[in-house]
Amino acid sequence: MQRARIPCPVVDAKRMADMIHRLLTLLLAVVLLVGCSRPPEIPRLSSDAVILAFGDSLTRGTGAGDGEGFAEILAVSSGRDVVNAGVPGEESDAGLARLPGVLDTVQPDLVILGHGGNDMLRRRDLEQTKSNLRQMVMLARERGASVVLLGIPKPGLFLGTHPLYRELADELALPLEDAVLADVLADRELKADQIHPNAAGYRQVAEAMHRLLTDAGAL
Repeated sequence: MQRARIPCPVVDAKRMADMIHRLLTLLLAVVLLVGCSRPPEIPRLSSDAVILAFGDSLTRGTGAGDGEGFAEILAVSSGRDVVNAGVPGEESDAGLARLPGVLDTVQPDLVILGHGGNDMLRRRDLEQTKSNLRQMVMLARERGASVVLLGIPKPGLFLGTHPLYRELADELALPLEDAVLADVLADRELKADQIHPNAAGYRQVAEAMHRLLTDAGAL
């Protein structure tokens, strides 16, 4: 008894190729849409506006010479006064205690907040770190300043910005630069040691911050 032969469907190669092309085009469009999404808007800075860079050694510019930190480079590229208030070794609870006095003295229009790296290095409770950063944002906003976040990489073999910065940025609608420090510290040509950029690295950080401020409407 012969078995009935089930005919195999003939695949139209041209139609299949067209379907694959359309699918790839759609996926590319989605990737570009996500990658080109703009950060939350913040008020435009006047020509005499003051920017406060607040953080630890990464803000201070440790690893580079005087005037070679990202704050000083950003001052030149933006044409605004940028006050460097970075304190090497500071943890976020100390930063939270220090910030009100700095805000009262500087009276900034914009705060670049890049804090929390020492908390990670010393294995502090990062939920508390996140709470401290949130309170810093609110203190700045209460005084009429806009805030942008500079994401800090989490320690490890494969560097990447700690997720708490994206979580906080989404929660508070903050512009966030969450790639440049991880990229810089992954390149031996751009770092002075394991956790600090050199002058060339800080220049890349300043350029990334300038782009972020431009995309957010501040510059």
